Amino acid sequence: MSLRMEDAMKLLSDIWNSEERKTTFKHVREGALVTVTMVTIGGLVLGPLGLFLGGTFGGFLSFWMSRGKFKSVPQILKELPPAEKEKLRRHVRDIVRNLEWTDVVQLTKKVMANEAVQKQLLTLITSYVIKKP
Repeated sequence: MSLRMEDAMKLLSDIWNSEERKTTFKHVREGALVTVTMVTIGGLVLGPLGLFLGGTFGGFLSFWMSRGKFKSVPQILKELPPAEKEKLRRHVRDIVRNLEWTDVVQLTKKVMANEAVQKQLLTLITSYVIKKP
């Protein structure tokens, strides 16, 4: 079956989201560090109430610090220009060419069951997203 652009983008988004890989980005780690630090300080200073206040303040501070600095991989894929999407679609097509499927749901299931194909797609996504500014 021919791989449509929408199917390729959906497959890449589903594969990425399947194991919470979004947490590997720098800004997410920084946000978590800020939140944990605030929770710890709050807990040490005010006890259980401090945990709540530190978590609330730390979460808000992390949001404020990272706002507009990064996007999730599915969002990046949605916003790609058509030429870039086509380039990615061709790469995905080449990776899944030996799988037999009738729709994107079936293709996603087959990819999830095939660790080698899954790794190839994750490598494609990672290398593509990391090289983007």
